Amino acid sequence: MIKNNLQIKQLDQRIKIFKKTEPFLFGNGWINDVRVALGMSMEQFGKKMKMTAQGVRELERREKNGSISLKNLDKAAQALGLRLSYGFYNPGHNLEGLINHHSRRAAEQIVSRTHRTMQLENQANSKARLKRAIKEKAVELANKKAKMIWD
Repeated sequence: MIKNNLQIKQLDQRIKIFKKTEPFLFGNGWINDVRVALGMSMEQFGKKMKMTAQGVRELERREKNGSISLKNLDKAAQALGLRLSYGFYNPGHNLEGLINHHSRRAAEQIVSRTHRTMQLENQANSKARLKRAIKEKAVELANKKAKMIWD
């Protein structure tokens, strides 16, 4: 539906990479599980991270409860000989599909408000005309990237 939107197409290609992978969290967090699998002690890992074993314990705890920063997660990955990969994905739609979905929903609200007003004035449209009006409005909203579709 969205005309000539290179940015959305490029982002969709990048997102597609993450969509192919399943979200995966280890029970103790990536840092702890990889460190233990490698046979690396907290002291050894701490030395690479320039922190104490207690600092490593705290870092692993923060990762497990979701309060670790991306900067620290990246630093930990590097200390483990790995790279951090970070991104978003939507299991249901690509970005264009997401915009089209919200545009259609907004168009339905707009057209139904107008339809109710016209019914009160005995000027109601046919169902076919309403469907066409919703489709046209949805295309217009998607192409304009109307901010109101996110309300």
